[in-house]
Amino acid sequence: MISSSSIRSLFIDGPAGRLEALLNSGAENASHAALICHPHPVYGGTMHNKVVFHAMKALNSFGFPVLRFNFRGFGLSEGEHGHGEGEAEDVHAALDRLDREFHLPLIFAGFSFGAAVGLRVACPDDRVKAVIGLGVPIQPVDERVYDLDFLHSCNKPKLFVSGSRDQFGPRPKLEALVSSLPEPKKLVIIDSADHFFEGRLREMREAAEVWIRDTFT
Repeated sequence: MISSSSIRSLFIDGPAGRLEALLNSGAENASHAALICHPHPVYGGTMHNKVVFHAMKALNSFGFPVLRFNFRGFGLSEGEHGHGEGEAEDVHAALDRLDREFHLPLIFAGFSFGAAVGLRVACPDDRVKAVIGLGVPIQPVDERVYDLDFLHSCNKPKLFVSGSRDQFGPRPKLEALVSSLPEPKKLVIIDSADHFFEGRLREMREAAEVWIRDTFT
């Protein structure tokens, strides 16, 4: 595994303006590049989120360059919040940037809102070879209702990691969803973890590392 990497600040040209981003460098012989999307920005989610950071470390430890960015209208990213539709365009722009820079097969990972929005973009994109959903929000919360039916046509390797006490993804509903999806797939439930994996980030990261190793090495 790669023990450390350099971090580069950059901007991605998005459809609503520039998107603030960070790129962790990978190994010279990297086999894949990865994108990670953060949770709901209206409720404090950014590319510096702890879950996003640990997911980046998991992917980067295998030598993959990893890109994170702030959705439109937050941090230094231009534009206004797009209620999921605009953010899907941001994901497209980020995947395009990774593809142009590295010309490598891509891996997508997203946490919460970032998973619900990003998986919808990544699953049908032929450049993306595998996807990771962390804390996928499957239970309606306020006005936030996410349509996840697209996952039933996602035939790529899929990892889902959630906490046993995730208030936005009750275990029975998540297990029912994953059981209905096509292979290959894996569901990992982190015992006693909430939606944000508070106090259980190490276990979340290790679950991702095991799956990445089994899938790509």
